[in-house]
Amino acid sequence: MKKYIGTLLVYAFLLTIVLIMLIPFYWMTVLSTHSTHDIMQYPPPFWFGNHLKANLQSMMDSVNIFRSFLNSIVVSGGYTLLVLFFCSIGGYAFAMYRFPGRNKLFAVLIITMMIPWTAGIIPWFFMMSKFGWINSFWALIIPNSANAFGIFWMRQYCQNNVPGSLIDAAKIDGLSEWLIFFKIIAPILMPGVAALGIMMFVNSWNDFMQPMLILRDRSMHTLPIMLKYMLGDPSRGSDTGALIAASTLAILPILIAFLMASRFFMSGLTAGAVKE
Repeated sequence: MKKYIGTLLVYAFLLTIVLIMLIPFYWMTVLSTHSTHDIMQYPPPFWFGNHLKANLQSMMDSVNIFRSFLNSIVVSGGYTLLVLFFCSIGGYAFAMYRFPGRNKLFAVLIITMMIPWTAGIIPWFFMMSKFGWINSFWALIIPNSANAFGIFWMRQYCQNNVPGSLIDAAKIDGLSEWLIFFKIIAPILMPGVAALGIMMFVNSWNDFMQPMLILRDRSMHTLPIMLKYMLGDPSRGSDTGALIAASTLAILPILIAFLMASRFFMSGLTAGAVKE
């Protein structure tokens, strides 16, 4: 009986934490169905209203949210794919191969993680200007596609999950280095790749500073810039209901991506935590 009571208390505690975590999402969804006047009332509404259609119409009149969605998907998707490709190869090389200066090079790579990204924002902007990438998505996709955190993450995953004997056996069978990586190593790395992909996708999806500096045309704005424009639209003022409705739509791709890869994400986070 004590065991069942303890288990029940644990599940009750976890359920309480889940409900607390869901409250902001629930409330944001509720507020997206109310007018600005209702949202500013005290106490604020905690149940669904009937102003969702008007909020969506106001949002559509203020910004081109579908275009911003497409821009964010192109930028975040392209950036994430490049990060997964380069960081997987880099992490695999650091973990499984011995070459002169490997440890020193990896130490330099780790040290770069200690440098605040804001310290390099001005040189980055000048480089993008020299490349002719101002008002171009390339400035948001190509730089940092082989970032230090991603290489470190995949290196640790490779060390904990890829046996060296497997690579030796593949070489004996006559496979080239590329075939070994894509046919044998890549399937083993899928949980780590999925976890890294979710983190990089969310990071790029929520990025505000770099798109604000690079993207000049409104037709190229990503969702964070679009939401900022709605916050202070000089021609319309701030429509809080429409802004919250747009924010609710903006987080849906992140939630969907996490739910689709949640199994890989959790196994990727816990990989190497238990030694057999």
